[in-house]
Amino acid sequence: MAGKRPEPLALTLDRIDTPVGTVLLIVDPQGSVRALDFAGYEDRMHRLLRRHYGDAPLTDGRAPDGVRDAVAAYFAGNHKALDGLTVKTAGTDFQRSVWAVLRDIPAGETRTYGQLARAIGKPNAVRAAGLANGQNPVAVIVPCHRVIGANGTLTGYAGGLERKKWLLDHERALRKQPF
Repeated sequence: MAGKRPEPLALTLDRIDTPVGTVLLIVDPQGSVRALDFAGYEDRMHRLLRRHYGDAPLTDGRAPDGVRDAVAAYFAGNHKALDGLTVKTAGTDFQRSVWAVLRDIPAGETRTYGQLARAIGKPNAVRAAGLANGQNPVAVIVPCHRVIGANGTLTGYAGGLERKKWLLDHERALRKQPF
């Protein structure tokens, strides 16, 4: 029917306890991950969800077991557990190109914002790549925590620098273990 607005995307919010706090996991009806953030950062998460999905209803519930188990397995010690999860993000083409490159950074390794900009073929877009990195709605799975400053220091992380350090240390330790 012409002019009829599509039904809003229904999203499910699951909570998973981890060693670094409760993870807020948002999935769509097909089980694709739309957002992942940490408790205490709900305002940021809701702002990104509204920007990308409008007034999509968000219902407390349980993510599909495969998604939930993968997130739990990552925090329990399997650094490859998140690799097969389907992530669907809105955002601009530029943002999605940055977020795609983030998923190519191996666990336990880091890249600078300049390397991130070069990886998307826009070496002069360092600040824009950094802004896109900061707007990533799917923390950990789209590993924005693996991006550091040019001088090797840990720089901003929406989940807090202590959590960023924990995630990097966790992944470095896990890389030494065979999976």
